[in-house]
Amino acid sequence: MDFSILLIGLSLSLDAFAVSVSSGISLSGLGRFHIGRASCCFGLFQFLMPVSGWFLGKTFAVYIEAYDHWIAFGLLSFLGAKMLKEAFFSKPLSAAPATDRPQEGTDIRNLGTLLTLALATSIDALAVGISFSLLKQAIWRPAAIIGGITCGVCLLGFEFGRRIGAVFKQGAQVAGGLILIGLGCKILLEHLWRS
Repeated sequence: MDFSILLIGLSLSLDAFAVSVSSGISLSGLGRFHIGRASCCFGLFQFLMPVSGWFLGKTFAVYIEAYDHWIAFGLLSFLGAKMLKEAFFSKPLSAAPATDRPQEGTDIRNLGTLLTLALATSIDALAVGISFSLLKQAIWRPAAIIGGITCGVCLLGFEFGRRIGAVFKQGAQVAGGLILIGLGCKILLEHLWRS
């Protein structure tokens, strides 16, 4: 059982990992505070969503499974498109350090943006919680494992993205936007393929 939960946790964390990598690439000078906060936020949502799904149970399973992929697709595509728009149409920013620049849209330093991304990447975990409920399995320990794995994977993703971003600065924001849109498409196609 623990090994299967570990695999579930790793697979659920891949979406948040992709967002972490794209943020690490596109946001130069991303500080430890924001990396830590974002990683914890992604992990917290990956913990809360299975718990919420478990409590929703059998009654709402059909409705949630029918629309979760569209919600995730819409949120990620919107944020990815906004990132592409900023990359192609924004005026050049001043030479001030990136951590001092207020940015909108896809900047995980903005709490609203961070929460939107955390929600969008954790919607699949809601379905996992529902399935645990239908199987009459406990949820607290698996949810904690899933959340912990996601937090750790995101820390690695940010560091990986920062190293790539330092080498390939030009086009980094475009790559980040394409990653988010691709992630939304992947979530949508996976669910449409299954149905």
